[in-house]
Amino acid sequence: MIYSLAYSLPFVKVAEVITSSMLTGLLPTKISWPCRGLYVFRELQLSGASEAYPWDRSNLKSMDIDLKKFEKVDAYAAKVDVKDTVEVLVGLLLQEAHSELEKVRAIWIWICHHIAYATVGSYSKGEKLSEEDDILKTRRGVCEGYSTLLCQMCSLAGVQCVQLSGYAKGHGYKIGERFLGDGNHAWNAVYLDGRWHLLDSTWGSGTISDDCTKFKFEYDELYFFTHPAIFAEDHFPEDKDWQLLSPPLSQTQFENKIRHEKGFYNMGLLSSFPDTPIIRTVRGKSVIYVEARYPTLFMFDFDGSETFGLMTLHRFRMKLEVYPPAKGSHRLQIYAKPFNSSMSSYARVLRYRVDCKSVDSTVRIPIELNNPVGPSWQTEQKGFLQPSHPDAFIRTQDGRCSVSFRLIEDMDVLATLHSDDLAMTENMTRRHIFKSQLQNRIVLKIQIPQTGIFVLKIFSRSKGALDTRYMYALCYLLTCTNPVVKWPMFPEAYNAWLDSYELVEPTAGVLPANQNIRFKLKVPGVNSVFVNDKKTGALTLSTEGYWEGLFNTAGSKEIDVMIEEAPHTNRYIVILSYEVETK
Repeated sequence: MIYSLAYSLPFVKVAEVITSSMLTGLLPTKISWPCRGLYVFRELQLSGASEAYPWDRSNLKSMDIDLKKFEKVDAYAAKVDVKDTVEVLVGLLLQEAHSELEKVRAIWIWICHHIAYATVGSYSKGEKLSEEDDILKTRRGVCEGYSTLLCQMCSLAGVQCVQLSGYAKGHGYKIGERFLGDGNHAWNAVYLDGRWHLLDSTWGSGTISDDCTKFKFEYDELYFFTHPAIFAEDHFPEDKDWQLLSPPLSQTQFENKIRHEKGFYNMGLLSSFPDTPIIRTVRGKSVIYVEARYPTLFMFDFDGSETFGLMTLHRFRMKLEVYPPAKGSHRLQIYAKPFNSSMSSYARVLRYRVDCKSVDSTVRIPIELNNPVGPSWQTEQKGFLQPSHPDAFIRTQDGRCSVSFRLIEDMDVLATLHSDDLAMTENMTRRHIFKSQLQNRIVLKIQIPQTGIFVLKIFSRSKGALDTRYMYALCYLLTCTNPVVKWPMFPEAYNAWLDSYELVEPTAGVLPANQNIRFKLKVPGVNSVFVNDKKTGALTLSTEGYWEGLFNTAGSKEIDVMIEEAPHTNRYIVILSYEVETK
């Protein structure tokens, strides 16, 4: 992977390099930073005018880095095992590290793979968790120990390094938290190629459990030479100039700034909106957007549930609408994983606090709704192209609509309709939808049984596949506000009814008694079509290819539409079945 600074499209105002002239009135020309008894006295010599750190939202690093070129150094540094002295350790590391960048990289990799964070109860009383030699021997330390050790090792390697301290949104951080008193974290900056570069070996080494009792080595590349615009989301140095941002953030801005979780950048996500961790609803609703570099799968947790949100996916963007069910503060967490990734689970990428002052009582998310809603790049992967309704929400005034797709392969499609307000039998969930297909275009005609909110679920399976189960593909949210709507079910369609057939009338599955009913349907390739009785109910084939005719429902409780299985065989198959009203 190559991290490049080839573009200059600032997403936020970003850093300038500290030059000698810029330091006037800010820092002394000669600086002194403690590194465990060692001091660095060096005039900063930088050439020319100030340079900006450009950030096009896809850059994670503060300089061009090809991680593949580190493979040999990384592998070597991770295996070095020394507990004698820091000097001996650095000497061994430098055997495979030659440039200043490789030296810093070898030191960073060694610390991240060998020093465990000293969690509660993991160290003995009297252990010094910030002394280099003690850290080297015990292989444990706190953040100050990590940064002190890295600083000394860099000094021995001839690389200028400083130790920084301040506030960090680390373990135990709560959204909206205000930082008071002394700093709670320590990290480093190293000087290479005319610039300072930020790194945090504590956070690069691993994670600790929620109760701070267990540490897990879990290397994180993000915190090596992290771009200052990203680093400032969760690190606030005591001296603002060490943000390397121009202008620097105030503490209030830092506290109010969204902190993207490490998975956000490691997964190739680019931006999110809102860019504050606390969201206030507008008329009972909040909307969140996430922009991605690659097709990405998302899920969310709103107070422990997915019930109160509607998510839609576009190829490089996710939109989430949340509708809090009650006033007050709510917790929203967003998770993601790259499509076709080997990742078995989703990683958390964003956390928000949603403050709600009023509830939108007109919006209810049906229980049967599956997020994401509507067609997307994901449904294209499942074979559903060119949707007639690209939006996830379908509003119908008369309670009827048609949804169609072009199928990418020969598939069987099944659709069901669901409602929280109406007890629907399994038969009803299927028979309020009528399916037809012309070549590779599948059409679903829907008749909503009454006013309200309904979920249309669509499933598919490949024809001829050994696995005969239908797999979920997508769903729509259907709404109808017309109180007079009351559509019956479609007729029962049997296996002999092919997707290539077309029903024009009657579409109601329950027919009135003692009336002449017109039948019109297209059933290509058959010898005859009749209703109930071949003699009295035979339909006529029109020049347009439709079988048409009248049939009186008098004396009937059920009416079947049949076709002759083969010419002159006298074997007939029921393709449709209707009920007749009883008086």
